Amino acid sequence: MKPIRLGQLTLVFVLAVNAGILAVPAAAETSLKMILNWKFEGPQGMIFLAQDRGYFKQEGLDVTFDQGNGSAAAVPMVANGAYDVGFGDINALIELAAKQPEKAPVAVYMLYNRPPFTVAVLADGPIKSPTDFPGHKLGGTPNDGALKLFPALCSLNHIDCTKVAMESMQPALREQMLVRGQVDGVFGYVTTIRFSAKRMGVDPDKQLRFIRYDGYGLNLYSNAIIVSKTLAKDHPEAVKGLLNAINHGIKDAIADPDAAIKAVVAREPLLKPAVERERLEATFAGEMSSPEIATIGLGDVDDRRLSEAINILVKAEALPRTPTDGEVFDRSFLPPKGDRPTSVH
Repeated sequence: MKPIRLGQLTLVFVLAVNAGILAVPAAAETSLKMILNWKFEGPQGMIFLAQDRGYFKQEGLDVTFDQGNGSAAAVPMVANGAYDVGFGDINALIELAAKQPEKAPVAVYMLYNRPPFTVAVLADGPIKSPTDFPGHKLGGTPNDGALKLFPALCSLNHIDCTKVAMESMQPALREQMLVRGQVDGVFGYVTTIRFSAKRMGVDPDKQLRFIRYDGYGLNLYSNAIIVSKTLAKDHPEAVKGLLNAINHGIKDAIADPDAAIKAVVAREPLLKPAVERERLEATFAGEMSSPEIATIGLGDVDDRRLSEAINILVKAEALPRTPTDGEVFDRSFLPPKGDRPTSVH
């Protein structure tokens, strides 16, 4: 009897599989848990679209999402192992990296490259600029990114924060308490407050004033896709696949915003599609429209700007150490520059 060569054996195996005699087990998907920055709203449609169109599955991933409770809150949730991935504030990540570098996650894709942080006040109220904060009451939710950065805003603008009364509130009450005069200003993201006010029948362009942090020295980055150190070290291909899928979803959402809104409404039917479409467009025009993306592409950061942001936070918040850029942001997982958007318009 002649020996069977390897090539013949392979051919026999392939024929057997095609004939259904042998079954080849499907490759197991990598399961990832992701915490979002906030409740289901228009901007999350960029990520949901990636799921609905099978982009995660194509990368061998099974991703589940939970609603968030503030962009700063996502960082410790990933750090403590409750989630593998988060959509969180890179400034909260910088703070954790300065205090507990061994626990801090790392940002791998920058979405909000313009700082959305603001204190919203009534247009006819007593606060016109940060120097008016002392002697007044400001309110915010505990995990709000703008609230977390308030000490930095005060420090850079030489304001005595101890003379500002602070009130903690539930997210759903924020704009109501401002309009009713229960507080003189509220912390938040410009787009979030703007559209929450609209739902109440308040015209944000006429009745509110937005004191934006970037107008007073804090030209910071904001929300990014962050991953745990464990995931980045042990499953780098999963991180690359995750970013490929999310990047694909973002490009689809830019090309077809209505599709992104449908993906969100499918998960939260009480949302009003027209409002969420406007919110998504405002996010594109605001938080995601730094001119730098024309050069470096969406998802990446400018090293000099990131270093300056780290130094601002370390000094303003008297952090115990200065994290390196590499501790905070790792671009090695990014899709190629040519595959990432250079404009969101």
